[in-house]
Amino acid sequence: MSKRPLSLVLAALVVALEGLIAVGLGGYGLVETLRGAAGDVTAGIAAGAFGLLIGAGLLWVAWGGLLKGERWGRAPGVLTQIFMVPVGVTLIQSEQALLGSALLVVAVAGLGALLAPPTTRALIGED
Repeated sequence: MSKRPLSLVLAALVVALEGLIAVGLGGYGLVETLRGAAGDVTAGIAAGAFGLLIGAGLLWVAWGGLLKGERWGRAPGVLTQIFMVPVGVTLIQSEQALLGSALLVVAVAGLGALLAPPTTRALIGED
């Protein structure tokens, strides 16, 4: 694919940002667990490892799938955005309105970019 539409690049950036945040939070959780800050070491290691794996997977979807114009990259990107909506709502209800609102804005932007007609044409090739 020679020319990527802006919507596809935006979608890849949103998914990559989410992946980087997941890697960062997973790494932070592991470091804090290893420093002795976790009450349950096994759960802390599992949560940190899960964050690292999810983050790595999202980065793979962004760069190995979406930016390369691979059709398979769209489904995990869309699912990620859908899963972010209840997380954002939960944050808002838990008195974390700023963080929850930001998450909702990013999720809606990512979903819009992933489902935009230029992205569909670039990934699926339909006119």
